[in-house]
Amino acid sequence: MASSLYAGISGLNASAKQLDVIGNNIANVNTVGFRAGKIQFADILSQSMSGGSSNAMQIGRGVAVSDIATQFSSGSVETTSNATDLSIDGEGFFMVNDANAGTYYTRAGAFHLDSDGNLVDVNGYTVQGYNLLSANPNTITDISLKDVQSNPEVTTTVSVGANLNSQTDAGRIFNAAQTVYDSLGQAHTLKIEFQKAEANGCWSVRAYLDNNEVNAIDYSGLVFDENGTLESVYGATATETLTTVGGTATVVVDREGQIYRDGAVTLTRGATAGVWTIASAEYENALIASSGVDGTDDMLAIDLDGEGGADITVSLGGTWAAGETVALALDQTTTDPVDITMQVAALSNGATIGLSESGTNEVTWDLVGSDAEALTGFASTSVVKALTHDGYASGVLQSISVQSDGTITGFFTNGQTSSVGQLVLADFSNPSGLQRMGSNLFGETLSSGVAIKNAPGSAGMGELTSNSLELSNTDLATEFVNMITAQRAYQASAKVVTTTDTLMSELMNIKR
Repeated sequence: MASSLYAGISGLNASAKQLDVIGNNIANVNTVGFRAGKIQFADILSQSMSGGSSNAMQIGRGVAVSDIATQFSSGSVETTSNATDLSIDGEGFFMVNDANAGTYYTRAGAFHLDSDGNLVDVNGYTVQGYNLLSANPNTITDISLKDVQSNPEVTTTVSVGANLNSQTDAGRIFNAAQTVYDSLGQAHTLKIEFQKAEANGCWSVRAYLDNNEVNAIDYSGLVFDENGTLESVYGATATETLTTVGGTATVVVDREGQIYRDGAVTLTRGATAGVWTIASAEYENALIASSGVDGTDDMLAIDLDGEGGADITVSLGGTWAAGETVALALDQTTTDPVDITMQVAALSNGATIGLSESGTNEVTWDLVGSDAEALTGFASTSVVKALTHDGYASGVLQSISVQSDGTITGFFTNGQTSSVGQLVLADFSNPSGLQRMGSNLFGETLSSGVAIKNAPGSAGMGELTSNSLELSNTDLATEFVNMITAQRAYQASAKVVTTTDTLMSELMNIKR
């Protein structure tokens, strides 16, 4: 009779423990990443009885709690507005470290950046993974975005997409300017100046960096065909031949692009010093734009198209007599469109720009590459359509996103994006052997086995989903049913105790 009393008491204790587990599950129904528990029971070693039967006769001694197992089935997912809120679609745990480098494991992915730039959970523990911009990008450590920045990239190539109006009057100028960057990330203005030449479809080009003309440019002019398509590029030179006794002359080409065909220009000294005439069969509109000091044979500025501006400068010296001449030979070389190299002067801040292997700063104007913007010569308004270059300034981290493989992508104020980190997940051969540590954390045990660490989406690990949180996997309907059965079991066990007590009372009354 005493056995039934103790069996009933064991039933009361077991049902109470079951209600403890159920209560904890229900209490954490809204806890992010919570894993519900499930209680298991086992009977207590039975008492054997002797008797005439050949079969063993045993009486049970009650019930005991054999296991409280953690359920690692996935919970539902909630969408959030925070990019660092993460959920795991599949197997694995996030790894977080406390201040003493103790490692814990969790399914709760409510992360944020703290004041030091570390990615942390709600406990302030640092999330583990790779810092891809650090000196040791393959070492698992605290994910830190402190002082992460995008380094500047020097501009080496530029491209201009524009239409140059074929109906533009000769001598008119159209500019296309864009911002470029040196090796220190400092901004500069690169301007390409297009000037309409007298010949149909011809435009001269000049380039300026911060209003200083480049030291040299491969080709100084563009030619468009009758369909407005860029047909060729050209460069030009000029040489001089003198017919004089004591005079000297040196020619300098100020605007090569205005030498749009081969030809000759003859300058003839008049009867008076400083007075010269000009003649050219190829450049009918050529004129002397200006001369030097009045009454002195020292300089002549030649305007080849007669639209203003010096295209060629002739420096004179020595003694000149009336009728003596300077014959200028103009030589223009045309080729199919090619990329144009511009040699830029040294920068005052000591930085470089463009490619500098040869000791000079060379910026490439991409005219024919696969990424080249289109230049056209249609009979419509001159307009810039696109300006591109491959350089940028330094930038600070503006925002981040997390990819399914755990890669953290940074978006910087200079418009660049870069992979700055990657989360790593852990899994165990026996997750049920993990020990609950509170605060949605689990600890490794001998029963769970050693943590197996891999990137999300690899080696059986689940993939990550950004802007989402995995909720508790508590099933309220199941818990309510379990609560009812636990309540009934408790009541039944209590009935066993009261019934046994009644029987014992009757036994005590036999004496009366």
